[in-house]
Amino acid sequence: HGEGWVALQSVLLVLIFASARLGPAVDGVARVVLAALGWVLVVAGVALAVGGFVRQGRQFTTLPRPKEGSRLLDDGAYRLVRHPMYGGIVIGSTGWSLLWASPATLGFAALALGFFTLKSRREEAWLEERFPDYRAYRARTKRLIPWIY
Repeated sequence: HGEGWVALQSVLLVLIFASARLGPAVDGVARVVLAALGWVLVVAGVALAVGGFVRQGRQFTTLPRPKEGSRLLDDGAYRLVRHPMYGGIVIGSTGWSLLWASPATLGFAALALGFFTLKSRREEAWLEERFPDYRAYRARTKRLIPWIY
């Protein structure tokens, strides 16, 4: 059902939050600009993730395999990306790294992008099995980052 993915995800999230103390790498005006951009990305990431969570409602599961009886979601946050909670974590983590000016955290945010790409591929195989319309949805909707990826 994907319990290993959830365990690895938890470790990665701890590393992202904890590594922020390994900054700042910059000071002065650059630090202020990075912090402002960081806050924007943190808020955008949280909004995307919460939007996905709220839209899932009772069919939410921490595991990548969809619940029995669930239906394909393609509206709300799912209109922007196929995996809004994963994308929200990536966007928010990138913002967190800028907010703290932490190169280590930025590295973990990049690792999160790779991790969630792999996890979403596994999840999408299960989603295609469950939902006949998933392939068409995948073709018209970005994976993690709205309008980009």
